Amino acid sequence: MKREAYGFLKYSLKRGISLIVVVVIAVYITILIANMGGYVDNIIKSEVRFRIGVQVNQNPAYKGLPPREKGKLIEKLYQQEIKRLGLDTPFIFRSYKYLAQALTLDLGRALYLTSDTGSRSVKMIILERLPATMLLFTTVNLILFFISLFAGLYASRKYESKIDKLIVGLSPLSSIPGWFYGIFLIIIFASVLRVLPYGGLVDAPPPTNMLDYAISVLRHMILPILSWLIGYAFIQTYVRRTFFLMFSSEDYVEMARAKGLPPRMIERRYILRPTLPPIMTDFALTLISSWMGAIITERVFNWPGIGTLFYMAANMFDSPVIIGEVVIYAYLLAITVFVLDIVYAIVDPRIRLGIT
Repeated sequence: MKREAYGFLKYSLKRGISLIVVVVIAVYITILIANMGGYVDNIIKSEVRFRIGVQVNQNPAYKGLPPREKGKLIEKLYQQEIKRLGLDTPFIFRSYKYLAQALTLDLGRALYLTSDTGSRSVKMIILERLPATMLLFTTVNLILFFISLFAGLYASRKYESKIDKLIVGLSPLSSIPGWFYGIFLIIIFASVLRVLPYGGLVDAPPPTNMLDYAISVLRHMILPILSWLIGYAFIQTYVRRTFFLMFSSEDYVEMARAKGLPPRMIERRYILRPTLPPIMTDFALTLISSWMGAIITERVFNWPGIGTLFYMAANMFDSPVIIGEVVIYAYLLAITVFVLDIVYAIVDPRIRLGIT
């Protein structure tokens, strides 16, 4: 028993250290990419010099200064601002400081973007957008998960039936991403029929009554959810159905049938139970990744979530916001993977034997 506990602790420690190393590497690479290896510094410096030049030239107090004196003043103010921003040291040294700040969730201030309250705190900006993304994509992923699970199980039970053939036949719909169907849904239901909104989170102006506000949000969620269901429900159902069919042909399932066990019991004990761990893993990872927002889907439906924020930050070269989003995603993903590994080690005897 002690040996097994020691092996479990050793396994957990190794998995934890390996995940921490992966997170550190991923965050540092993101810092390098988001800052384009330091090229963003040149963009910021150019903007700072231009802004200071405009301020000095438009200030009546400096109107009588000779051009040479103005140039010296602009240079002096420019150097002060560069020092204040910390851009007076090479990027390679600052990148390690950025890494330490990111790993401790000291995400700093955005360069250009602000929250709805006017704050430039990256935490505030992200936390303001995260609930909208979680609301939409957690909802749609839960719907997709349960539809694909029960429909896949039903299709495997009715192998070669019309329903099964329909699912197989419609699975190629997923070769086109969900946002593409979203464009057509907007044209049909918003532009032509005018029964649903084009996009956004809520009507403008927002309803003051809480019930009306909730109804408005639900109406705005219909089209993006429908676009993902069309794009991904059939392929996920097909994958689950194939998965269940593979397990239903195992020797222990055939033996259970030979013993005369009821089909429902066989399905529950010998097919569903062994397939749930990998299905739950897939679901957990999909859920975590969706919390970072589907960028194109959010842009198509003008959904004010993390995906739209990432798009805006990338367009404006707002590297602190990009790094902040990736850091939060990396932590969520690492924690999810670690928890899943621990759960597997607890419930799966094969992994416990491998540990010891």
